[in-house]
Amino acid sequence: MEQQTIPYSYIAIEGNIGAGKTTLATMLAEQFDCRLILEQFTDNPFLPYFYNEPDRYAFPLELFFMTERYKQLQSMLPQQELFSDLTISDYFYTKTLLFARNNLKDEEYRMFQKMFHTLSSAFPKPQIILYLHRKVDNLLDNIQKRGRQFEAPITSEYLKKIQDVYFDYFRVETSIPIVILDVTNVDFINNIRFFNEVANCLSKLYRPGIHHLTISL
Repeated sequence: MEQQTIPYSYIAIEGNIGAGKTTLATMLAEQFDCRLILEQFTDNPFLPYFYNEPDRYAFPLELFFMTERYKQLQSMLPQQELFSDLTISDYFYTKTLLFARNNLKDEEYRMFQKMFHTLSSAFPKPQIILYLHRKVDNLLDNIQKRGRQFEAPITSEYLKKIQDVYFDYFRVETSIPIVILDVTNVDFINNIRFFNEVANCLSKLYRPGIHHLTISL
């Protein structure tokens, strides 16, 4: 693949559970030889318990995610370098609030929201979000294939709620471009043509707001 010019310095790869965002972010960072930020979700001690007992473990789960993401981004997004070097991340900090909105009870969420807004002011928004969209059945297949035992209880209903909370946010986020890329059944890991098409999406300038693209089979 011919080296492309990327008109962004801070890119967030997002998507539902099992969409392939970590894999794609890693591949893109290798392709463009840039700083890579990967969420260390497996370090969360509440994650193995959450899917079986969400009411009991949702608040400590989300609180741990919020503080760990804050510490990671604080150390890896130095302001003086952010706009001179390309950074690709497999999440953006607002993800913290979206998952909390989905998982927490109303009174817990109100408390969580106050803490989030205090911490989130420390970070710039990504200059573009590339959201990998897959149908729920495709997500479930990917989750099953990677075989993480703690993810076994994840249901299609839960994945649909996560998808909806992302799309609700995207409809009101008008300050940055959000590219929703449909990659259902697209294997960009083993098919270089598909990967090149995905990477090419990031070589274009987009207006703020939502843009829908499809990788064709």
